[in-house]
Amino acid sequence: MNSLKIKKGTSRKSAYDLRSPNQDINETHTITVLVDNEAGVLARVIGLFSSRGYNIESLTVSEVDRVGKLSRITIVTSGKPSVIIQIKAQLARIIPVYEVHDLTIEGPSVEREMALLKVRGHGKKRVEALRLADIFRAKVVDSTLESFIFEITGVTEKINKFSELMEPLGLVEIARTGVVGMGRGTNTS
Repeated sequence: MNSLKIKKGTSRKSAYDLRSPNQDINETHTITVLVDNEAGVLARVIGLFSSRGYNIESLTVSEVDRVGKLSRITIVTSGKPSVIIQIKAQLARIIPVYEVHDLTIEGPSVEREMALLKVRGHGKKRVEALRLADIFRAKVVDSTLESFIFEITGVTEKINKFSELMEPLGLVEIARTGVVGMGRGTNTS
């Protein structure tokens, strides 16, 4: 412990990366990659992960600059700190990659995911599903006599909890976008 009473490795959003790359614990990181919007770029990025046995927990891609023809890839991955360092270094070496940012350690960031959940139910289960949706601020985007489709946006943990609570009420299908994120303030990521 230092004089600030910060335990080494506990500050996820610290200005200083206090974690040792030699730790044995797996960490989850959100990495954004700015790339050329051209055929084959996504395949090369994904190929880097699959050829080395790295896991992708979430992947989103979209064009972010039509004039400059740039796309942003957001990847949620996990591994030991040394593996995360290696992933970022290898991503930066791919030719059409302009920027690689690790939102987990570069400072405050905003991360969100969107999901659609189809819940089938009647009577009390239907009323309970609507009550829970209101608590979680989920919107009803489609309704029939037999089912609802809810839209929910938030952090991954919120969506996981909402879907867990909907299971006994008749959850039949779920579609998720994956995580998107960006650094807060004037920094670019």
